[in-house]
Amino acid sequence: MHARGPSAQNLRSFYESMNMLRVAVPNKGSLSEAASAMLTEAGYRQRRDSRELVMVDPDNDIEFFFLRPRDIAVYVGGGTLDVGITGRDLLLDARVEADEVLSLGFAASTFRFAGPVGDFSTIEDLAGKRLATSYDGLLRDYLAERGIHASVVRLDGAVESSVRLGVADAIADVVETGNTLRTAGMEIFGEPILKSEAVLIGRRGANPLGLEVLKRRLQGVLVARQYVLMDYDIRKDLMDAAAALTPGLESPTVSPLQDSDWVAVRSMVPKKDTNRTMDELYDLGARAILVSSIHACRI
Repeated sequence: MHARGPSAQNLRSFYESMNMLRVAVPNKGSLSEAASAMLTEAGYRQRRDSRELVMVDPDNDIEFFFLRPRDIAVYVGGGTLDVGITGRDLLLDARVEADEVLSLGFAASTFRFAGPVGDFSTIEDLAGKRLATSYDGLLRDYLAERGIHASVVRLDGAVESSVRLGVADAIADVVETGNTLRTAGMEIFGEPILKSEAVLIGRRGANPLGLEVLKRRLQGVLVARQYVLMDYDIRKDLMDAAAALTPGLESPTVSPLQDSDWVAVRSMVPKKDTNRTMDELYDLGARAILVSSIHACRI
């Protein structure tokens, strides 16, 4: 007599009893490495071997499941997993009961229409035409919202070849430089269908235990990546002008120095503005201007 394996319901009850947040992470592709790096910066353990499918982090009451990026929205929307990291385009294409919880600031892309040079100028020109795409759900919804009736042909890849092969009249695809399209004799037309990036998603209406901590940590990583900590000394009578240059998130921290005419200032400054701000502070009269990286924070 063979022992019966655990049912899906029993497995779900087991994981729920552990009170662990179950998170889906991309297992490959452009999203994978950046997602794992962000989670590591947020203080979570991540897999060392790409063949691992599950990673448990008992110190943080969280469990990571490494899945195909296109499948993540399905697992989260169906309630099998609590949250996941995937692309905004993949979330919308899946048409599931899941919503964007937090944008993560990496893997940016633009989803656009393209067709043979000179054949199309607006999306209204697509009426009655055949459109090839790897994101048929997203595209069908976009066309329906605008009342455009066209035939959608779903392809898993090499969408730009579909026009030359006679499968479609135009395409809708992720566009980066546009070089591949030009090589295929096509050009972009119309407004962008969608601007996508990596996002944290969750099941619609759910608020699982541990989600707020995960969000706070990821937000901390985003802020740490976007800001630096700037310290400098400035005369008291120039403090108001200096604070206008470095307002910080709430206000700068000001500390007295042994010389009562001077103060020490510490403030968070956007990383992209670092050198310009240092130059402006120096011209104002600030000295001992130092910049430090932020490894983690809570705002």
